[in-house]
Amino acid sequence: MPTETFEFQVEARQLLQLMIHSVYSNKDVFLRELVSNASDALDKLRLAKLRDDTLDADVSDLHIEIDTDPEARTLTVRDNGIGMSYDEVGQLIGTIANSGTAQFAQELREAQDAGSAEGLIGQFGVGFYSGFMVADEMTLLTRRAGESQGTRWSSRGEGTYTLERVDGAPQGTSVTLHLKPADDEDKLHDYTSDWTIRDIVKRYSDFITWPIRTVPKKGEGDSAAEPETLNSMKALWARSREEVSDDEYHELYKHISHDWREPLETVRLQAEGTFEYQALLFLPSHAPHDLYTQGYRRGVQLYVKRVFIMDDCEALLPPYLRFVKGVVDAADLSLNVSREILQQDRHIRMMQRRLTKKVLSTVKDMRETAPERYATFWREFGSVLKEGLLTDADNRDTLLAAASFATTHADDEPTTLKAYVERMKDGQEDIYYLTGESRESIENSPHMEAFRAKGIEVLLLTDPVDEVWVDVVGEFEGKRLRSVAKGEVDLGTEGDEKSDGEKEKQGEEYAGLLAWMREQLADDVKEVRLSSRLTVSPACIVSDTGDLTPALENMYRAMGQEVPKAQRILELNPGHQLVKGLNQAYKDREDRTELTGTAELLHGLAVLAEGGRPKDPGRFVKLVADRLERAL
Repeated sequence: MPTETFEFQVEARQLLQLMIHSVYSNKDVFLRELVSNASDALDKLRLAKLRDDTLDADVSDLHIEIDTDPEARTLTVRDNGIGMSYDEVGQLIGTIANSGTAQFAQELREAQDAGSAEGLIGQFGVGFYSGFMVADEMTLLTRRAGESQGTRWSSRGEGTYTLERVDGAPQGTSVTLHLKPADDEDKLHDYTSDWTIRDIVKRYSDFITWPIRTVPKKGEGDSAAEPETLNSMKALWARSREEVSDDEYHELYKHISHDWREPLETVRLQAEGTFEYQALLFLPSHAPHDLYTQGYRRGVQLYVKRVFIMDDCEALLPPYLRFVKGVVDAADLSLNVSREILQQDRHIRMMQRRLTKKVLSTVKDMRETAPERYATFWREFGSVLKEGLLTDADNRDTLLAAASFATTHADDEPTTLKAYVERMKDGQEDIYYLTGESRESIENSPHMEAFRAKGIEVLLLTDPVDEVWVDVVGEFEGKRLRSVAKGEVDLGTEGDEKSDGEKEKQGEEYAGLLAWMREQLADDVKEVRLSSRLTVSPACIVSDTGDLTPALENMYRAMGQEVPKAQRILELNPGHQLVKGLNQAYKDREDRTELTGTAELLHGLAVLAEGGRPKDPGRFVKLVADRLERAL
């Protein structure tokens, strides 16, 4: 059969060079990755055979085999799993899992230490290429189950690879590494050593559910050696907590998640009764790079009586817990279950409810008993967890109890809603909040001035989802959640509250200016009124209670939804010299043409103060330049 030579993509070539020439603290991880790939291939074949018993594939003795040749300096990892077709080899191997390549290369360059770098391999789906850390050349021979012709792939990791169709290839995949010389100084072990292979398999892959076999080398006069199984194949979730070490749990997590870091928390659950199942779940310590992308693969592994069914079972946890990794092993489900059936199965829905409550209660307990770990969790996953406030009404109270928020009460310590309520001032009826892009921009907002002056605590909400959930939730323990940038605010307290007469007099004094400005800015605002929330700034923009915020309007537009622009309210600070001067000029002048520009400037400044942009930036700049010129 003809052999074709192809070039790697540019990013793939750069990635290969990084992996080959970078210094890793532990090159042993290559074997973990190859064994993990082989295990996945066996899982896929068994599932394919369950769903299609006409598939021409031998599933009588599914296993992984590791074969070494000290004289030839080769190591081969072989499986009799699902295999790959010619096209699949070109797509999956030639493009390095066809996703995440650039991001991986960037993070590899920025990894703070070698230990961090090594774990990025599995996380980005490029585990196959980790073999180039220890090998000068790699050869892959594979045949997809049910097909008659196989494929051979080969590369030295120098920018090109070859593809060749071959006859007589066995079912499954074998990866042969032509090993570099052992180098203790470079921490490059002798991977033809039987002891080394046993140690790596025991350390990283003992829990793999398929037998990992090696054939001892024959000595003189020996008969054919029997294959020896290196791993225990014990399902960790089926063993009692006392029998399993934390290190074993952590290795299982790394195998499942392809994450090099240890998990933040391990969650065990065993349900007995009419419907029995076991769950071993993990809360990661770091959010994956693609957590918020549409193609993110969520869900936990589903087993039925220790038989692997599917890798990413989305039905077992809601989308807002998509970062949770782990295994669920059910005793009473059909082995031939499909994703469509799972969506309708009442047992699955029951499991989802219980697993969700278990995860949320773990987060809540972590906040109370392990605040440092909780702080890490909330920093990484708080924004995605808050999505549940929109979609999971049944667990909303639990989510609110587990959540924490930045607040003006402390610079670096978030608060719970319960703690906020306990600190509320006498007579305060509402929980106040303000949304924005960052804490700094919120704290500098004109809307905060009166609250700061009165010492009233405000929640500082900076996640995009905050724009939505506060309206959906509405209240907490009978206290209304209220935006300081919406509606009218009256924070007057006993001793400094203006009398009704004073307010009425002030209103009469500014009535003409307010009506005139409303007319001049009719295209941009629906009302101009005096403000009780400003102490320093001359003006601010306010939404009506039921209006969408500008940030929320932008979010909907970014999602392709057309949102009619709502006119908002301009509030003026009657105690500011600029507003006082404008009012006096309005009264003194019959020709108010020039004052129109000042009114536009005042409105533009208010828009800028909340992070927006003037409707006509060019005209706004011209007005500012004109006023500056006159001031000189």
